[in-house]
Amino acid sequence: MKKKTLHLSAGLIGLGACWPVWAGGFQLNEQDVVTQGTSFAGRASTPTNAATVFNNPAGMSFLDQAQLTVGTVYLNLSSDITTRDSGQPLTGLPVSGESDGDMIPGEAIPFGYVVVPLDKRWTFGFGVYVPFGLITDYSDDFQGRYFGDYSRVEVVTAQPTLSYRFNDQWSLGLGVTYNWIDGKLGAATANPLDPTNEGDVKVEGDDQAWGYNIGLMYQPTKATTLGLAYRSKVDYSLEGHTTYNNTLDSATFNVVSARSDAKLDITLPESVELSLTQKLDPRWTVMASATWTHWSRFDELYVENSNPRVNDIQEPENWDDTWMYAVGASYQLDPAWVVRAGVAYDESPMDGATRTVRVPTGDRWIYSLGAGWQPTDTLTFDVSYSYFNEESVSVSQSNPQRGTYDAGYDSDGHGFGAQVTWRF
Repeated sequence: MKKKTLHLSAGLIGLGACWPVWAGGFQLNEQDVVTQGTSFAGRASTPTNAATVFNNPAGMSFLDQAQLTVGTVYLNLSSDITTRDSGQPLTGLPVSGESDGDMIPGEAIPFGYVVVPLDKRWTFGFGVYVPFGLITDYSDDFQGRYFGDYSRVEVVTAQPTLSYRFNDQWSLGLGVTYNWIDGKLGAATANPLDPTNEGDVKVEGDDQAWGYNIGLMYQPTKATTLGLAYRSKVDYSLEGHTTYNNTLDSATFNVVSARSDAKLDITLPESVELSLTQKLDPRWTVMASATWTHWSRFDELYVENSNPRVNDIQEPENWDDTWMYAVGASYQLDPAWVVRAGVAYDESPMDGATRTVRVPTGDRWIYSLGAGWQPTDTLTFDVSYSYFNEESVSVSQSNPQRGTYDAGYDSDGHGFGAQVTWRF
């Protein structure tokens, strides 16, 4: 039997954004509370703790003793949705249900790192962190449910790392990343012949894949540090299953319930970050960063199903490459206390033509504050707060099998971070 393509808005199978202030796609920045306090300015050039394993592995060589850093960032985010129009397939009648709402549950992003100097030149590090993530959970009667009502992903990375210090000015770091991805996606399916008898489709999959991080750090003077960090692309072949429940086949007009093995090949993009950290005097330090992400790799999602009774799922994406720019500063109040602040501008890889209910993203601003307290030589506590403000955007989707949906999204959010560093 020949497979046919059902143009459900399958969106992102196991891929997406942690929340709809997505801006830079579904890449997360929350892997270190110190750099969160400067809106990630100076992330690749400020090796203050073991989180440099992620930020720039070359920075491990600038840490003078072994240390452990663990922490988490909690995101409390919201998106106001205003539905302007919705229509059922074939009939064009309005879709019943909720016309506004919020689909973002709160989520904590944990991380942990350890760095151990091996000798005067070599340093070993290891980190576990979350570089990508997704959760959107619309209500069951969301009016755009035919285009997607549930998405969740977890990407967890483990990174063993080595750095080598050539001299007082130069160091190089290399980390090998082992990445786990696990995701689930859902959407309601319309039945224009019997609108009270809707169905649904769910796709689940997981995979593991390798990647790497490279970092270079240069300190021409004690006051100036430059950092360059490269995070590689990672190729995944997710395997799982697709389940159709009570779904109308648009070709035969029969109601189908079936299950199939499924496969999706996807590449998460590489990024390059350049940072500068400049000490102005014993108290003031300023930072700046620019990060480029190769999101144009993300041009299509195609879920291939093995069961000929179950439809393949095909989605064009056509995302654009993005930049994030950040500036920040820190002020040393006394030997024990430091305060931080920063602002960042993060571009969206999507425009009006590629924006969907699963990723209704626009460009965003990030405003952050932070503080660090070092009560002893071996212990430091850091906290940070970020406010995320995304531009208002519109989502307008239309498909013969799913109907129409047109809405405005107004998103913002708050991030609260805390971590502890122990030197030993």
